[in-house]
Amino acid sequence: MKILITGGAGYLGSVITRNLLKKHEVIVYDNLMYNQTSLVDLCHHENFTYHYGDVREWSKLKYIVEQVDVIIPLAALVGFPSCEKDKELATSINTTQIQNIVDTMTPDQKILYPNTNSGYGSRTEGMVDETNDLTPISHYGVTKCEAEDYILQESNGIVFRLATVFGTSSRMRLDLLVNEFVYKLLTDKYITLFEHEFVRNFIHIQDVSSAFEFMIENYDKHQGQIFNVGLSDTNINKKQLVERIQKQISNTSITYSDYFEDPDKRNYVVSNEKIEATGWKPQYSLDDGISELIQAYKMIVPQESSRYRNAFPLSYGQSI
Repeated sequence: MKILITGGAGYLGSVITRNLLKKHEVIVYDNLMYNQTSLVDLCHHENFTYHYGDVREWSKLKYIVEQVDVIIPLAALVGFPSCEKDKELATSINTTQIQNIVDTMTPDQKILYPNTNSGYGSRTEGMVDETNDLTPISHYGVTKCEAEDYILQESNGIVFRLATVFGTSSRMRLDLLVNEFVYKLLTDKYITLFEHEFVRNFIHIQDVSSAFEFMIENYDKHQGQIFNVGLSDTNINKKQLVERIQKQISNTSITYSDYFEDPDKRNYVVSNEKIEATGWKPQYSLDDGISELIQAYKMIVPQESSRYRNAFPLSYGQSI
């Protein structure tokens, strides 16, 4: 199959691109806004094609969309701070470009869309699953949920609601919770937590990729459905996360602060039973990811750590 990945040079896209190339032809469309070279080593591959472009350059992207069998739209303005800073930009990248893609698709084309658990907002009681109403509490969450709604209403697409992703990538990110906490404990030997009781679900980046691969192969069975994608045994709060990391990084400490608030108030326990019932299972534990990150951070110079954070873009949208 011929697969288009927008934002394919980003944190998640770089991993998915490599894995899909084992069986498929992959076209990546990305603006390389961080000047990343995460896919340079793939240029020798006969089934790999790269196009430079902005997802808002619709005439250019539309031509590519019309040539492929499967679309994985990863390009997005990511996270709470960036989307709050420029809501109009966030909407155009995260929602409008998805609507354009869906409106152009033919019935025989497939789309697999990555939403996040952020749509569940803040839940203080019970476990959420795919039947729960979405109550996003940030503009980022709103834009992603609007795109999800459009895909489910206007196409036969498959939607993933991803847990917080962790693990290594050729386009590394340090601004994701597990990745960041491991880095802080390694470099600073201490971490300050606020609102440490907030619970998240987590998933390794390679398992996210395998979920996409699994659903491409089993698309007809599961089209038109939503799937949470996370580790069922890892709905944990920030304090518990740090304690898990401390088992592998000695001589570190935690301090707690009541003077700051997390602008991102997400707090939920997520069920992943639905996707597990299809036969797909994650292969990497949280502890596996922590060990992997410890190894990887030996290669990152602290003075250059800002390169690995998705700060607000100087130009426009970024790759997740």
